[in-house]
Amino acid sequence: MTEADQTPVAIVTGGAQGIGRALTQHFLSAGWRVLVLDRDAEAIADLEASLKHQDLLGCTADVGEEAAVTAAFAALAEWQARTNQPEGIDLLVNNAGIADPVSGPLESLTLAAWRRWQDSHLTGAFLCTRAAIPGLRARRGAIVNIASTRALQSEPQCEAYAAAKGGLLALTHALAISLGPEIRVNAVSPGWIETGPWQKPGRRQNPTHRSIDQAQHAVGRIGEPADIVAAVAFLASPQAGFITGQNLVVDGGMTRTMRYAE
Repeated sequence: MTEADQTPVAIVTGGAQGIGRALTQHFLSAGWRVLVLDRDAEAIADLEASLKHQDLLGCTADVGEEAAVTAAFAALAEWQARTNQPEGIDLLVNNAGIADPVSGPLESLTLAAWRRWQDSHLTGAFLCTRAAIPGLRARRGAIVNIASTRALQSEPQCEAYAAAKGGLLALTHALAISLGPEIRVNAVSPGWIETGPWQKPGRRQNPTHRSIDQAQHAVGRIGEPADIVAAVAFLASPQAGFITGQNLVVDGGMTRTMRYAE
């Protein structure tokens, strides 16, 4: 098999719901093979049943657990061997993490809860990146970390989430320097992205947003998973070959809007 005939491989963590689900569907439709890691077994089952795609491998795994990540990457290697595909990884998207940003008053935040936020976002990215490095090096692949505009600005009582996402941004530029030139590493920081329609059936919804919610974005609307998919797809492409260590903010201009109390 020549390099031109080689099917690209993407790993999407938290890939069964929300932005991750949209990423999974995009790369499958683009002809990639996709390994999805998600701790929600019900969401994994729904994803597999909905897509019925031979190039999708779903693994129920908590990315904050070392043994679970090791098992998932072993499953990828077995899948590639069983289907006569060469080893290697073209893209790792570290997207998994507790979605709720509100951790409550800091004085009542337990250490265990704090660690859950850090493990789901930051430790998970570390463990998956460490496991993926050999495969990424083999194909000169890319990593995209899904951070958040909450790493740059805050609402009250979001310290655990903000710290985890801020850590992802720091990890991004550190990895870019350590892993280059073979592996490029970038981050995407979403703003308000409506993911209701991209959840598993029991959580799926199509909320209606107020005009004021739309208007506070400079582009006049709330974001959609497709907006993040476009950014990730670009950063994973050869067209972004001179971009590494960067954070691409995709928020409709919210973090550039000056606000004064009236």
